[in-house]
Amino acid sequence: MAITELSELTPGYLAFWREHQLCTLTTLRRDGSPHVVPVGVTFDPGAGIARIITNKGSRKVANVLAAAGTEPGARVSVCQFDRGRWATLEGRARVRTEPEVVADAVARYAERYGRTPKPNPDRVVIEIAVERALGRA
Repeated sequence: MAITELSELTPGYLAFWREHQLCTLTTLRRDGSPHVVPVGVTFDPGAGIARIITNKGSRKVANVLAAAGTEPGARVSVCQFDRGRWATLEGRARVRTEPEVVADAVARYAERYGRTPKPNPDRVVIEIAVERALGRA
């Protein structure tokens, strides 16, 4: 099912994004081929933002930065599934490095996944402005 308005997301769909689920992030390499990696994702439906904390030297960050010239950011998707339930968020990503943005993303991660990551001076946030939500949850 495709959902074009975030205001149309069902309570079940939103609850699925709060469960402890491993996700995948798909970014595009310079040659256009997909790069898919496991990640932890938090979703703020009110703001329409999904967040991933990661190391600034990662391939996923490099892929997002390589598309930085595209407005309003790199096309990406995040997906999670559990048996017959699945949910995908698609949108435009950018890399955020501001300490307060990173701290907020770490706190959101800790809330969803039940653990606070070790301090990492190279941590950044891939912030996705969600444009479309799909799934069956």
